[in-house]
Amino acid sequence: MPHIEVGNDAPGIIGLMRFRPETAGPLNDLADALLRAPGPLSRGERELIASYVSHGNGCAFCTGGHSEVAARELAGGMPAVRRVLDDHDFSGFPEKIGALLTIAGLVREGGKEVTEESVAAARKAGATDVEIHDTVLIAAAFCMYNRYVDGLGASSPTDPSSFAQMADRVVAHGYANGPGARRA
Repeated sequence: MPHIEVGNDAPGIIGLMRFRPETAGPLNDLADALLRAPGPLSRGERELIASYVSHGNGCAFCTGGHSEVAARELAGGMPAVRRVLDDHDFSGFPEKIGALLTIAGLVREGGKEVTEESVAAARKAGATDVEIHDTVLIAAAFCMYNRYVDGLGASSPTDPSSFAQMADRVVAHGYANGPGARRA
């Protein structure tokens, strides 16, 4: 049960965005820029970072949605995503992705938890400064998104097919035109 009356039955951030469409636009644009726009990390890798941070934060809605999108975008599908989330097993991914996920986990704990050693390990694994930057920004943004959803007690679907339907829409249309995209 949400902590506030949002005037709709949409789950998670979707319901919150419908409640405040003037903030939905910028939040969806940010998600598109971070996760969907061209960049050195694949869409699947960026979605995996978002899912990993969301899972670590205990945000069921964001974990469910971004895991589904990551699974569609990554060759290993949902089994690979689940290994990362449930077991912190980065095998099956390039060493660089494991190092970037480690940095994302540190950002989730607190920005100052990222150390020169963790950045050096990512560089040694082949990460560029842009990839390190993007990882930190995705992780920081998803801490905000997670706290937005959970801080207002937004509901999360219990039927996994709901996340599959949301992911289908995101893959086809992005976030700015996806499930929560109702502009003011």
